[in-house]
Amino acid sequence: MGGHPVGRIKMELFKNVVPKTAENFRQFCTGEFKKGNQPIGYKGSPFHRVIKDFMVQGGDFIKGDGTGKTCIYGPSFVDESFQLKHTTPGLLSMANSGPNTNGCQFFITCAPAGWLDGKHVVFGQVIEGMKIVRMIENVSVGPSGKPTLPCIISECGQMY
Repeated sequence: MGGHPVGRIKMELFKNVVPKTAENFRQFCTGEFKKGNQPIGYKGSPFHRVIKDFMVQGGDFIKGDGTGKTCIYGPSFVDESFQLKHTTPGLLSMANSGPNTNGCQFFITCAPAGWLDGKHVVFGQVIEGMKIVRMIENVSVGPSGKPTLPCIISECGQMY
């Protein structure tokens, strides 16, 4: 945050319930997915939108402002399942611009958000580092919830 490392957010993906959604996120974490032989993904991208007591949003490594979209399956992919609900802080969910428009953007809930059930696909949860999520949540924001301090994903990958 603000150019200084603050810690790690470790997430568990619910690949048994939403395998395509989990795989899309995983490949953007590892850099396995490539365009033009160049790995693309979350490394170096910002949390571009923060709404206190609701969520922190990131994953737009295309434009960095919430308008970029891509996925490992093409421009976007369909809502895989709404079985999992937004019941607690620390859930990992797909950001979208309407039905069946999932791409690379995601958000982490900071509170229960039941009004999103049936609209956004929950595909994981924070298992370590919720304190870091809370730090991002409490950064001051400007227009459209853009953090005034850069909140960058400096490293990412897969842990076993």
